[in-house]
Amino acid sequence: MKRIALGQTGIEVSELCLGTMTWGTQNTEAEGHAQMDMALDRGVNFLDTAEMYPVNPVSPETVGRTEEIIGSWLAARGGRDRLVIATKITGEGQAVRPGQPISGATLRSAVEGSLRRLGTDYVDVYQLHWPNRGSYHFRQHWSYVPTADRAAVEAHMLDVLHEAARLIAEGKIRHIALSNESVWGAAKWLSLAEAHGLPRMATVQNEYSLLCRQFDTDWAELSVMEVMPLLAFSPLATGLLSGKYAGDVIPEGSRRSLNPTLSGRITPQVFPAVAAYLGVAAQHGLDPCQMAIAWCRTRPFACIPIIGATSLAQLETNLGAAGLVLDPAVLADIETARRDHALPY
Repeated sequence: MKRIALGQTGIEVSELCLGTMTWGTQNTEAEGHAQMDMALDRGVNFLDTAEMYPVNPVSPETVGRTEEIIGSWLAARGGRDRLVIATKITGEGQAVRPGQPISGATLRSAVEGSLRRLGTDYVDVYQLHWPNRGSYHFRQHWSYVPTADRAAVEAHMLDVLHEAARLIAEGKIRHIALSNESVWGAAKWLSLAEAHGLPRMATVQNEYSLLCRQFDTDWAELSVMEVMPLLAFSPLATGLLSGKYAGDVIPEGSRRSLNPTLSGRITPQVFPAVAAYLGVAAQHGLDPCQMAIAWCRTRPFACIPIIGATSLAQLETNLGAAGLVLDPAVLADIETARRDHALPY
C-alpha cells in the first residue's frame, strides 16, 4: 500500500487509516485483533481511535475499551514501531469526564489514561475530538451559533498548547491535532502556535464523503496552504454509500439497527443521492465502497480516508480501494451526481 507524508510531521502513513470505533460494542476483542492483523498484512500502518470509543452506544461502561483492545493486540503481537497511532481527548457532553471541557489539565490526564490502555509510551497524533466552543459538524450546521468570546477562546487554546508542548517534551505525544474543527478555529490554533513558539496542529479529522462535502471550500484552501491533511471520517457515510440501506431498510446487526437515523443522516433527500452514486459505480463496473473511498484520494488536498468495518469481509472490500485509480469518466459522473443531489443531509 502506498505511503504518504502526514503533513509536516515527518511521519509516513498508509494511504488508508484503520478506524476502530466499533471494537468493544459491535466487535469483540478477537474481531478487533483480526481486523488489525488483516489491515497490517495489507500494508496499513495508520490506526485511529479515541478515549471515548467504542460507540453505538457511547456509555460509561465501555469508555476506553477500544484502546484496551489495541493495547492487548500490541501486548500479544509487539511491534509498536510498526504503527502510527492517533487517538483523541473527548470534549464535554459525553461519558468521559462528563461536564468537563478540554483544558491543559484534562489533556494531560486523558493522554496518560490513553497510554495506560494502549500499553505504549507514546501516541503519534493526539487529537482534540471537538472544540470547547461548539461545532457545526454532525448536522449541527442547521442551528449553528458561533461563540463571540474571543479572549476566552484564545486563553483556552494557549492553555492547551502549552500543555501539549510539555507532553511532547516528555515524549508522551509526538504531535497535537484537531477534529470536528472549523476553518477559523484551525487558523487561530496555527497563528497562536506560531506567535508563541508552541506546537503546530498537524492534521484535522472531519467528516468527509460523497454525501458530506463541507471540506471542499474554505477548509480545502486552508488544508493546502497550511499543509494540514484531512483525516476523513465516515467516507462511506456510515454505510449509506455501500447501498446496504437502499430502500430505507435496516439490516439486522448494522449500525442503523442501533442508530436508526444514523445521527441525522437519514433524510428524504439521502436515498436518491445514494442511488445516484450506486448508479455511477454500477455503470463503471466498480464496487461502490471502493469507489467512494478511492474518490477521497483524488481530492486537491491531502485526504486520508478512515475506513471502518464490522466484519472482515467488509474490511477486505474497503482495503481494496488502496491504489484504485478512478477514470476521468467516473469522476465526471460523480460530479454530475453531486450537482443533482447537493447537501442531502
